[in-house]
Amino acid sequence: MSKINELQEIIDSSENIVFFGGAGVSTESGIPDFRSADGIYSKTPEELVSHTYYLEHTEEFFKFYKENLIFEDAKPNPAHYKLAELENEDKVKAIITQNIDGLHQKAGSKNVLELHGSVYRNYCQVCNKSYDLDYILKSDGVPRCECGGIIKPDVVLYEEPLNNSILSFAVDYISNADTLIIGGTSLVVYPAAGLINYFNGKNLVLINKSETPYDNLATLVINDAIGETLSKIR
Repeated sequence: MSKINELQEIIDSSENIVFFGGAGVSTESGIPDFRSADGIYSKTPEELVSHTYYLEHTEEFFKFYKENLIFEDAKPNPAHYKLAELENEDKVKAIITQNIDGLHQKAGSKNVLELHGSVYRNYCQVCNKSYDLDYILKSDGVPRCECGGIIKPDVVLYEEPLNNSILSFAVDYISNADTLIIGGTSLVVYPAAGLINYFNGKNLVLINKSETPYDNLATLVINDAIGETLSKIR
């Protein structure tokens, strides 16, 4: 049996699928993977999106952020659309993502848990007023609220903790799933990668171009692009 047929059988026989995705889910939409050989961080240090750098070099942070982390014109790829379709069929109960690009929602997914936040949400650090992405993009230098406060993107920077509420929901969904499909992540970034340890279900499916530390625990491993793979599912 081919691996695609095996994946099809797993999906067909599952009633509670949770999908957990990383940067590789969006690379087929033209968004670079930070950690790949040609990713952003092959040229730029991770410190540029750290909490310390944001505090100490705020203007430089926003210049880098706007030039390298926002892909407003990116479109969902077959992985996003297939997951939205499976959610609409009540197969996929939740999508847990490490991405901040909003592509799952653009494809039609409703129950998306964004572990690292979203570029589409921004808030004033003084009065907490919300601002959209367009406001950030049109701001010169450091974006400021009408009250004078700095408007910070609702994204989790290095050195910042994940949102406890979102993390708790993610743990609950994974704990109750009969199938966990993990795609486009090397499973090396914690605490997000540690979520796999809460899975107690029947089928663990890993879809990633390269090996992961959890391949030996999986029911099925597919070393291919996630969009390419899910586009073959009926």
